[in-house]
Amino acid sequence: MDTDKAILLVEDNPDDEALTLRALRRNDIRNEVVVARDGVQALDYLFGTGAHAGRDTRVQPQVVLLDLKLPRLGGLEVLERLRGDARTNLLPVVILTTSGESSDLLSGYRLGANSYVRKPVDSGQFTDAVRQLGLYWLALNLPAAEAVPRS
Repeated sequence: MDTDKAILLVEDNPDDEALTLRALRRNDIRNEVVVARDGVQALDYLFGTGAHAGRDTRVQPQVVLLDLKLPRLGGLEVLERLRGDARTNLLPVVILTTSGESSDLLSGYRLGANSYVRKPVDSGQFTDAVRQLGLYWLALNLPAAEAVPRS
């Protein structure tokens, strides 16, 4: 796996954050994990603004794990902003949420999510889901951004 590429975890629930981080470690996924606890923090990280002013935005995470129900700015709004900006429009985004609403699922895909994973309640199932996400998005997937020449 490409451990020099970070994972951006956008999650406001401390229990779900801890569960995700534990599942990544248990599956030997050693990529740096940057945690944003709301949509504004996520956009600040990705676009090098706010607390992340001056960050080299040419270096983007390998994948964004995006919750939908976030304070300040919701996950769907974050996704819309990512897809609307040339710096992040090719960034792989996996919606990782407890929401089972079909409207969220449809909206996520319409806005350009690469995948939509409903968080299992059972921690064993969740750990397995994270293993599969890690295998695909961090080891097998070739990001489109790698084919785009840097200016």
